[in-house]
Amino acid sequence: MSTTWKAIGIALGVVVLASLLLAGGYVWGRASQFTSGWAGWPGGMMGSFGPGGGTGTYGPGGMMGGYGPSGMMGGYGRGGMMGGYGSGGMMGGYGSGGMMGSGASGWRSADLEPLSIEQVEQAVAVYLEQSRYTDLELAEVMIFDNHAYAELIETETGYGAMELLVDPLTGLVTPEHGPNMMWNLKYGPMTGGMMGMMGPGWTDVDPADMPIVPAEAIDLARAYLEQTNSGLEAGSEAEPFYGYYTIHTLRDGEPAGMLSVHGFTGDVFLHSWHGAFVEMDEH
Repeated sequence: MSTTWKAIGIALGVVVLASLLLAGGYVWGRASQFTSGWAGWPGGMMGSFGPGGGTGTYGPGGMMGGYGPSGMMGGYGRGGMMGGYGSGGMMGGYGSGGMMGSGASGWRSADLEPLSIEQVEQAVAVYLEQSRYTDLELAEVMIFDNHAYAELIETETGYGAMELLVDPLTGLVTPEHGPNMMWNLKYGPMTGGMMGMMGPGWTDVDPADMPIVPAEAIDLARAYLEQTNSGLEAGSEAEPFYGYYTIHTLRDGEPAGMLSVHGFTGDVFLHSWHGAFVEMDEH
């Protein structure tokens, strides 16, 4: 065999070997992701449901950053490359300032007239009728300049069931992203609630038994807001949901928005997509 053919053969062998090593590394990485990510809340290689794993799925700041604020993909987060449902993403679905952004700022903003409380109540009533829930009722409406927010509670227990957003352009009611989707152990999409339309999931968790009690949740919220220098203050009531609490945020003593605190880990998630507060009504 000539020297030329020997050199070609060696080069091809090197390419094949490198390809095999690369493929093996990818397979190993994928296996590691799924064995470490779901093993616990924080810190897996995928970081599923955790705050800061290698890819940070459902966590605040991983490389993929699903549901987190600043990930490379940034699904449901703020500032991600894809930026789904967030603000500032490259694709910017339902986000602000994205390259393909469907809204100008926040979840939905097109300089529209904010919805009235009556319009929100009517839209939520239709949503409940179509979803065939018979044991939920409207507890609170908050109007923002990006959209409207509605809180549903269980009529029997008084516990928070789900949080909704109402689009000011279409009147479309959808489950709120963020904690309502990723932390809700009874009505969230991960537990059989299927976006709140297919019925509640199964859970033995009673909000009264969450390790983080309401007073602790408020303290965690206050510490978080102080640390972030947001100019916001935490309200004095922590509304229990299945797996977390939602707390109003205040600016100069007036309602400004809300944040949620995980009832088991104490993680804090600021609802950053609402825009400017307009008015509210508690039932």
